[in-house]
Amino acid sequence: MAKFAAFFADIPRLSEKPKNWLTLWSNRIRFGSVIRGGFLSAEDRRALTGLARDGLAEHRVARRANAIVLLDRGWSCQRVAAALLLDDDTVRAWQRAYEQGGVEGLKTFGHEGSCSRLRREQEIALSDWIDAHCPRSTRKIGAWLKRSFGLSYSRSGLIALLHRLGFSYRKPEAMPRGLDDARQQAFIDAYENLLNTMSNDEAVVFVDAVHPTHQVRPAGCWARKDVAVAVEQTTGRDRLNIHGAINLETGQTQVLTVEKVDGASLIKLLSEVERTHPAMRLIHVFLDNASYHKADIVKEWLAKTGRKVVPHFLPPYCPHLDPIERLWALMHENVTHNRDYKTFGEFRRAILTFLRQTVPRHWKRFCDRITDNLRVIHRADFRVIA
Repeated sequence: MAKFAAFFADIPRLSEKPKNWLTLWSNRIRFGSVIRGGFLSAEDRRALTGLARDGLAEHRVARRANAIVLLDRGWSCQRVAAALLLDDDTVRAWQRAYEQGGVEGLKTFGHEGSCSRLRREQEIALSDWIDAHCPRSTRKIGAWLKRSFGLSYSRSGLIALLHRLGFSYRKPEAMPRGLDDARQQAFIDAYENLLNTMSNDEAVVFVDAVHPTHQVRPAGCWARKDVAVAVEQTTGRDRLNIHGAINLETGQTQVLTVEKVDGASLIKLLSEVERTHPAMRLIHVFLDNASYHKADIVKEWLAKTGRKVVPHFLPPYCPHLDPIERLWALMHENVTHNRDYKTFGEFRRAILTFLRQTVPRHWKRFCDRITDNLRVIHRADFRVIA
């Protein structure tokens, strides 16, 4: 008799709250290892059926929900397993997961990671130390953990810990010193107003200087993972001095190579800009605050009768407001990144061909990269660490 009673000891009474979620599993009836159907409430059945039919739900979760619904309909574990191309032990494991955790139990796959070895106060101390020091390597962080708490982490374990605490490895952005939000916004407003009020016989040109050096610039690339790649450096340090201008409306460029970038080279460049814009009454030229752009000889040249050039100066320390800087970046991307030129002559020819011919000829391809989409850089949006 005692043996018989033990066999049926797992038969519970009906729950007094049958609408409760199935964390109350006392309304399930089990004979030995057989799962009897009808253990789901109508609400639970609807929820699981919806999950099983949801095309957006993860496939694995939907299959598990489907298995639980079929078990509720009275299917055996073997029959469910055959229908879903599984083994019956897997179906039983899913049923146990649902018994212990409901739908959330079905969404757990056993690879969520173990609990942190650090106590909460230790995690806070680690986070505060990283915020204060911005360490550049996991080795330094691991040494601090060992020194402070006597804990040793593998590199992969330490990276996982840092990600969980909300950290990632980041390269700081280079920010000009002395940024002024009001000056930046005032310049952008004035520039947009100029564009909106210009007549058809006016043009806008951006002017700047660049000094590319005869050297390969290493840049990221795809390569075989088991092969180390390198670029050979040249022994010389010859460089080009370029004073250039670009019209963003047409893609037209003026590029001069000079011995020295100064007021004289600017006058020569501006003369070329006027010559190549014969139909324009006014040419609005935007320049940075380099001293040679404001030299006395430049002012004297601009004051002469018949000049078309109207100078406009960017706010101090705001290269991000000068679209021609993007032209220089594009030049390096297409000419110097991972490209070796055996002689300075080859290097010079490649640079000038790109700036004088390739860019204007293929402006439709490059215009989305060299734009006047200007924005204010707010210093308050960054934490300056150096």
